[in-house]
Amino acid sequence: MSLTPTILPKSDVLVVALSARALAASARRSGLGVAALDLFADADTAAMADRCLALPSRRLRIPGPALRRAMAAPDLRGVPLVYGAGFEDRPALLAALERDRPVLGNAAGTVARLKDPFAFAALLARLGIPHPEIASSLSDDGGGWLMKRAGASGGGHIRPLGRRVPAGHYLQRRMPGRPVSLLFLADGRRILPVGFSRQWVAPAPRQPCRYGGAVGPLPVPWMREGLAAAMTDVISRIAAEVGLVGLNSADFLVGPGGWCLLEINPRPGATLDLFDRAPMPGLLGLHMAACSGELPQALPSMAGCRAAMVVYARTPIQLDGRMRWPDWTADRPCTPAHIPVGAPICTVLADAADPVEARRLAGWRARELFRRYALAEAA
Repeated sequence: MSLTPTILPKSDVLVVALSARALAASARRSGLGVAALDLFADADTAAMADRCLALPSRRLRIPGPALRRAMAAPDLRGVPLVYGAGFEDRPALLAALERDRPVLGNAAGTVARLKDPFAFAALLARLGIPHPEIASSLSDDGGGWLMKRAGASGGGHIRPLGRRVPAGHYLQRRMPGRPVSLLFLADGRRILPVGFSRQWVAPAPRQPCRYGGAVGPLPVPWMREGLAAAMTDVISRIAAEVGLVGLNSADFLVGPGGWCLLEINPRPGATLDLFDRAPMPGLLGLHMAACSGELPQALPSMAGCRAAMVVYARTPIQLDGRMRWPDWTADRPCTPAHIPVGAPICTVLADAADPVEARRLAGWRARELFRRYALAEAA
């Protein structure tokens, strides 16, 4: 046995996120060699990546020291990094990563500015962009507010207002409407819309706003006349103001009385699954080009809609080595695996002609998983 450490060929890009599977898939579609670091190292992520490592974490939070150690491996030194969800509340960690390799995405200072709820609200107020009122302390009309953790993602952190506001949390005024998201490319000055999608929640005890899934692209008839243009315009103004680059998404609430902007996610996100498919070019390749100031003249129109639904464990589940995942699943755990109650089992994908049918098919497939593999049985 050789005592010389094995050094793997260097990948073209390193992707790091809470879950890096969609980024790794997009890298492969873009013709790139990819290494992946996340909290799960799912089987399909490992199958696509030159190297795939799980970072140890007990709180669904990217562990800084473990990440730095993993990235010090000889085959990962200096490899350009693309980050996904998990750094919104870690600008200091992101700044540290920027010091030892190229980071293809928004700078740590931009992330800090957009994910500080009070700085973001002040920016929107100055630009005259509709947004919910926020506060740092309790008010008399407690039923009209939600409590959120600054820099969090996924919706699981959102609660009705309780008796106190813990450190690191803030209040946001409840607003009517349905959540709609815009995925877009930016080159530091301009944006190019990729498409709109609609999200839904999968409520759980103590997590009434837990992320359930999304469907898109939304056809034009689903957006009221002028609405898409108005929402795109305000994101163009913000992107030019803060110098956004690469793939980003903006979350809105759209209701009978109009719309308001909730937040901007300054990195590739969950809706990659909806748009990173033919005839669209690989979105990670477009992200990397946009970070260098290059936007395509136009993007192809996409036929039909895709839904991506997260399937959560209703009871503790033990997956054995005989598990055979259908082709329409993603984020597949390596087996054998123990899935605790409330944790994600996998993601279900469904393509159809319109958003209603795509979401309906995704729901049927999620139920089929429980029926076919008895996933609802306790371990």
